[in-house]
Amino acid sequence: MSECSGHCDSCSAKDGCKEKPAEILKSVKKVVLVLSGKGGVGKSTVAAALALTLAGEGKKVGLLDVDFHGPSQPTLFNVQHLRMEGSALGMEPLTVARGVKLVSLGLLLDDENKAIIWRGPVKMGVIKQLLEEVNWGELDYLVLDFPPGTGDESLSACQLITGDKCAIVVTTPQEVALADCRKCIDFCAQLHVPIAGVIENMSAFVCPDCGAEHAIFASGGGARLAAGAGVPLLAEIPLDPKFLARCDAGDIDLGLKESAPVRNAMENAARALN
Repeated sequence: MSECSGHCDSCSAKDGCKEKPAEILKSVKKVVLVLSGKGGVGKSTVAAALALTLAGEGKKVGLLDVDFHGPSQPTLFNVQHLRMEGSALGMEPLTVARGVKLVSLGLLLDDENKAIIWRGPVKMGVIKQLLEEVNWGELDYLVLDFPPGTGDESLSACQLITGDKCAIVVTTPQEVALADCRKCIDFCAQLHVPIAGVIENMSAFVCPDCGAEHAIFASGGGARLAAGAGVPLLAEIPLDPKFLARCDAGDIDLGLKESAPVRNAMENAARALN
């Protein structure tokens, strides 16, 4: 990946890269930004499960991992040992489960354990390349898995994508997560990004013996966050050990098939986007 082209104001301007190509993502109908103000809420898992659920409904879906410092998508799909290649049409995404087209910085680095130490302008240039120079083809949805918080990556991507877009805010029920997610909602408001709704992850624990759900954290946090923002609560996703084990093994697709509680929750979220 190359650095920022040097022909824009991103290195000195607070409002990010102004070199916005008019044709960026012209073949993508809708972009879904999966955001969270808090790390550790399962945002990457939600983004991957949402992309798979939409693809399972017959949609053409791309998944872009914008978390440069902790790209999780290659691990969830067990492709961390593979690398993207280029063609005359640009960088070629990897095709993973259900035909989802996956792009991640983790699929471009020679060493998956190497730390990424980049300043803001470099990140902006790389995000622009991942959006503009990838052969996405015709897509119904492009799902972006963002890093936690409201930093350079989130700002750059939101400003570069000028077409039809919406955000999904992922939280857990605890107040420590809700407090940061309120900042994320304000971030979307300041950038005029419509919020499709809130997803509460880890809403309960599914007992592997009896199947009953137990609220091991606080309860109702996602509903309160959504109500305060005036947006829908799209889904409450429980912690299902069967699903989590499949994710750790790199087969999130099989995890969705085996876990009815998680699958049903993701289908509820996907319906809100159709």
